[in-house]
Amino acid sequence: MTTTTSVQPPRAAAPRSIRPLAGVLGAMAISLTGTRVSAIALPWFVLATTGSATMTGVVAFVEMTPYVLVKALAGPVIDRLGPRVVSWTTDAASAVAAGLIPLLHGLGLLPFWLLLALVGLVGAVRGPGDLAKEVMVPDAADRARIPLERATGLAGVTERLASTVGPAVGGGLIALLGPMAGLTVNAVAFALGSVVIGLALPRGMGRAAAAPEPAGGSGRAEAQPGYWQMFREGFAFLRSEPLMLTVIVMIGVTNLLDAGFMTVLVPVWAQESGGGPAAIGLTGSAWGIAAVCGSLIAAAVAHRLPRRTVFFAGFLLCGAPRFLVLALDVPMGVVLAVFAVGGFGSGFLNPILGAMTFERVPRHLLGRVGALGDSLAWAGIPLGGLLAGTAVALSGLIPVLFVCGGLYFATTALAGLRPEWRDMDRRRGHGPAPEPAPESAAVPASGPASGPAPGSELTSAPAEPARPTVAV
Repeated sequence: MTTTTSVQPPRAAAPRSIRPLAGVLGAMAISLTGTRVSAIALPWFVLATTGSATMTGVVAFVEMTPYVLVKALAGPVIDRLGPRVVSWTTDAASAVAAGLIPLLHGLGLLPFWLLLALVGLVGAVRGPGDLAKEVMVPDAADRARIPLERATGLAGVTERLASTVGPAVGGGLIALLGPMAGLTVNAVAFALGSVVIGLALPRGMGRAAAAPEPAGGSGRAEAQPGYWQMFREGFAFLRSEPLMLTVIVMIGVTNLLDAGFMTVLVPVWAQESGGGPAAIGLTGSAWGIAAVCGSLIAAAVAHRLPRRTVFFAGFLLCGAPRFLVLALDVPMGVVLAVFAVGGFGSGFLNPILGAMTFERVPRHLLGRVGALGDSLAWAGIPLGGLLAGTAVALSGLIPVLFVCGGLYFATTALAGLRPEWRDMDRRRGHGPAPEPAPESAAVPASGPASGPAPGSELTSAPAEPARPTVAV
């Protein structure tokens, strides 16, 4: 497949500005913290009002399924309208839908079917909103004139901090004021995130690289392609990138295992070991604090490190050891040490993957490629808890922990043997060049990745991205 990539001239005359990056990271921090608070408050509310763990699982499934599906289809819309517009409008819609839950409950007008509808709506609009913020990271890095690894590392720090602070805030609010207070905070956070994006970011943010001009150089504006043509372009580019496909498949498997671990295996272990909720909080805190430290170091030095080595070392630390230590009868101090080491390793994953994705994907394709990659990488998350719960019911906790730990190690080890991983350390930027160029030039490329732009990275998410993100 041969394409022509238009090399975009840099903003040579534009002064350096950190305001766009601060705005994107600030909006991420606000909305993610609200989401993490809701992740504690909503299940507690369902349990308190229905007394059913099954209903609680249904609510989680109803939120995450539209999140993944709508995110997969949102890429062309983000590329056409611009990520700034999509971000603030979807955050505003999320604020309205999330705010209706405590309002209607307070009025006695919230039957369970309506709760499901509102939760599904929040999930559906949150997916494009999260992706839109990630798509703006490389443009923000260009405006701040910092390396992509540093920008995506800061985004990783933001996500890790939200994942550490949000549950603590949510737990405190529930204890003091009840779950409706947490859901109200979630709605307010979405509203504030929308305001930050609307006020702090310049118009056109995230659209620094327009679609390539026609090969003839006529300069005439072409009619924009239709939605499905744009969708097919993103899919075609993704198919042409063996490294990205390998990353997405690997992260898809690890995200499924992570979802089952966090939602089922850790709570069951805490119950059976006698540690109770305190043990869940301790392990989560050890992981989260260490992950923040790892992300901070990645933000500072990841652009100087060999990506492939650091990436697989991070997965070796954060993957199988967590499962195995819970399967063994060891003191809590050992468990916390293993979780802390794993969290530290996980802090390096998304910065590396995000930077790699932003470099390999042309800017005008970031939305649609990121949407497809993220959705495929997250596709197993809604099923992770269901599968883990069924396996524990059939076989018991210890065998499931050993099997899942073995699958985690095998997935990352076998994927690492594939030859395309050698491309991870080859930086191939599609974004603005670091030094001013005298003129734009059309460069024929053998494959869509040639030429001189995930983060959230080709990001391992779950993180978590215009990239597949790792969710750990």
